Amino acid sequence: MAEEEEAGHVLAQFRSEDGENSGAPFDLPLSVTTEHLQAVCNQMLENEETVPYSFFVAEDEIKGSLGDWFSKQKDKVDTEKAITIVYQPQAVFRVRPVTRCTSSMPGHSEAVISVAFSPDGRHLASGSGDTTVRFWDIFTETPHHTCKGHSHWILYMAWAPNGKVIASGCKNSEIRLWNPLNGQQVGRPMTGHRKWITCLAWQPLHKDGQCRYLASASKDGDIRIWNTSIARCERILSSHTLSVTCIRWGGEGLLYSASQDRTIKVWRTEDGTLCRTLQGHGHWVNTMALNTDYAIRTGAYDPGNAKAALSTAEATSEQLTALAEERYTKAKANGKELLVSGSDDFTLYLWEPADNKKPIARMTGHQQLINDVRFSPDTRLIASASFDKSVKLWDGRTGKFISTLRGHVNAVYQVAWSADSRLLCSGSKDSTLKVWDAGERALLMDLPGHADEVFAVDWSPDGERVASGGKDKVLKVWRT
Repeated sequence: MAEEEEAGHVLAQFRSEDGENSGAPFDLPLSVTTEHLQAVCNQMLENEETVPYSFFVAEDEIKGSLGDWFSKQKDKVDTEKAITIVYQPQAVFRVRPVTRCTSSMPGHSEAVISVAFSPDGRHLASGSGDTTVRFWDIFTETPHHTCKGHSHWILYMAWAPNGKVIASGCKNSEIRLWNPLNGQQVGRPMTGHRKWITCLAWQPLHKDGQCRYLASASKDGDIRIWNTSIARCERILSSHTLSVTCIRWGGEGLLYSASQDRTIKVWRTEDGTLCRTLQGHGHWVNTMALNTDYAIRTGAYDPGNAKAALSTAEATSEQLTALAEERYTKAKANGKELLVSGSDDFTLYLWEPADNKKPIARMTGHQQLINDVRFSPDTRLIASASFDKSVKLWDGRTGKFISTLRGHVNAVYQVAWSADSRLLCSGSKDSTLKVWDAGERALLMDLPGHADEVFAVDWSPDGERVASGGKDKVLKVWRT
């Protein structure tokens, strides 16, 4: 006890990340560790099952004991007043970092441009410059089906949120749907765009349990909304003056489009009305991400609950819609859908696009154009990949800069988060993948193996494996 008194005490107030105080302030010894704080927090919140938490004071995470933190950060806190300890629940499950390449699967005769796991992680598809979409058996790690029909490079692929079909768009401005179970084309091709397809986005599962509607963006400057069950274009959204580079279909009935005309436009999908135009970027807008992207992508499949995941296979579309809505609502930060955009002007902007034309933050620091940006599944972090050879981490609510992850020796093309938001994988022009620890802001694993540039990387929603593809025409699967 004497030691504790020597170490000192502090008055502490627990607060949730939404800004609500939990309980009254109370006296804590500086010797208290994060394990003690976990126990106190779980008891105070009366959690039936123990939930892991991270703790922050003045936006700095407490790693060891409160005393260790104080010795480094004395200037930031007034000890005369109660200090505020913000607690953030973490994913209960843990994804282990991938460490080895378990298979290199040849088959494509040109560069692999995109790889994508299905929402439940049970199917893997790749699109290539050889005009085919291929499905791979992820359990035996062998080729499954080769889908032929396109006559030009496959530039983009998107799984329907129920996982029953995948859409592919090619340089010949066609969109086709494929069934992963038999590799057959579903319906007829959807044509209408005058130039190549740049991006595809499905209506979220909680808005349509049948997954009928698909939006496509093109180099021709238009966005088209298709009813895939009859392969008909229902609506054309045209206001952009140059190529549309990226689209995202939000969960509030809004569609967001980014363009080389330096603007982002917000559309109401039910009638095609242009709601607002977001301006700020000084060059092409290349990429966008929503904080709800991961919840929308995985739909009713919850990576943290394997039993529920198995039961979704037998669920009705109404049950799936309800599950997806619950996951979507949970993902929204303070009930708001946030959008981050990355540009050739080396900056990112964080927006609240449903309500405001003005950005929440302008995020600067990259020295070259930004090629990819992703919110972590828990929405707390943003990762951006740039041609300046770095990946940067930012706060997912404020846009504040957190850290730069350096290690690649050439442009970084794409990043993918693990389902528990603790790990990040990046693919680069330098032919390697790298796995990063988002909490420690450090390199965990260097994964060489590709013979040339790595264009595409995806981490399966169940956290088991990473798939990558690139200029060497080979699809690689990496496991723990």
